[in-house]
Formats: sequence, C-alpha cells, structure tokens
Amino acid sequence: MIKIRSLVKDFDGHCVLNGVNLDVAAGDIKVVMGASGCGKSTLLRCLNRLLDVTSGSIHFMGNDITHKDTDVRQLRQQIGFVFQQFALYRHLSVLDNVTLALRKLRGLSRADANEKASFELEKLAMIDHRHKYPAQISGGQKQRVAIARALAMDPSMIVFDEPTSALDPIMSREVAALIRTLNEERVTILCVTHDVALGKVLSDNVVFLDRGEVKAEASFDYLCHDHPDAEVRAFFGRGESR
Repeated sequence: MIKIRSLVKDFDGHCVLNGVNLDVAAGDIKVVMGASGCGKSTLLRCLNRLLDVTSGSIHFMGNDITHKDTDVRQLRQQIGFVFQQFALYRHLSVLDNVTLALRKLRGLSRADANEKASFELEKLAMIDHRHKYPAQISGGQKQRVAIARALAMDPSMIVFDEPTSALDPIMSREVAALIRTLNEERVTILCVTHDVALGKVLSDNVVFLDRGEVKAEASFDYLCHDHPDAEVRAFFGRGESR
C-alpha cells in the first residue's frame, strides 16, 4: 500500500529525513519508533502531503503522491490521520467534529453525515458523549473521537502520530487495544511512537528511525539484545521491565 524510497526532507539546509525507505503492506500494522526529534512526525507529514519532500518518492496504492498533480484533498480522504494532540475543534461538539469532513469534503447531508458519524461513535463507545465538547471529555475519549473522525471517511489506512503521548498508562493501554482491534478488522495502520511499551503491544517487528535514517527493522528481542549498535539496544531495553 505504501512504498517510500530514498525520501529526503531538508529544512533550510538541515536534513531531517535522510534517504528513508519504508514499506507498509495492506492489512498490516507498521510501527516506526525512535527518540523525539528523529524525524517520525516529519515522515508522516510528508506522507499526508502536509509537507513537500525535498527528494525521493512516496507511492500510495501504486501512485507517486509527491507528484505536483496529486489531488491532496482526495489523498487525505484515503489516509486517515490521528494527530498527537487530537486536533479536535473546541467549539464543535463530538458529533460535529466527526461530521465536519463528511459534509465539507464528501458533500453528505447533515442527516447522512450524522448517521455515519453515529455509527463510528457507537463502535468506539462514544455515542453517549456525542453532544459534549472536547473540554468535557477525557484524553482517551478525545483519542476515540479522533479515530472515529478518521474512520468515518472510510480511509484505506489510518496513521497515528504518537497516539499515547498525551495519555496516562491506563488510557494508553486502552488505545493500544483499540488500535489492535481496528487492525483485526483489516484496517491498515502506520503508527509512529517513542513509547516502547506501545510498540511491543502493536507489533512483533518495528522500524527504528534515528537521526532521519532507518537504522533497523527487526523484532524487539533482536533490537533489545542482539543488535550491534549499543544505542539501539539501550533504546529498546527501556521496555524490558514493562
């Protein structure tokens, strides 16, 4: 579904992504891990065309989406994006946050958008909160609303940017279980995180991104105990006691 080759992203001469190669197969969970500042979020923003790449290519379902003629609005309907800080509109209710893109991008009537949004909110146990505002619900509930908003657009895949960074340990476990459930329903998922515990729950194999380069793609056991780079072993060793 995703094929990234030799991806480079510079900011004013500072190289944030340096020749990244990455594949995501349909139906998979792909986890990209690394310390803060390693380029994870930049990678996602290039994928969703929130940033233009400096060089290299990103193919999504066979098409190079870095091309200048790419329909970015259509692309963003196919790749659901769940932001690190949820990006919910504070002045809109839970229901209206989920229906906004359905009405503005898909052109659905309010009644049809409400029906679709309610279906997704019900699935995520948020239907009883549909008339509340973001300030009235917990961090874990905001995450569920953000996921419902992404699912409502019927995307080909969903991208998560640090999905547990703003959550306490209990809510983090709930979100991890939810992501696994979505994948069991054949939703393709790309998740970037520095949370070793989350990565271990989501996938046996992970990609390790360091200073803008893919340094490894392997099992947690190998990365923690057998990888030749001591920094890699130290990073993944943090999750041993969890």
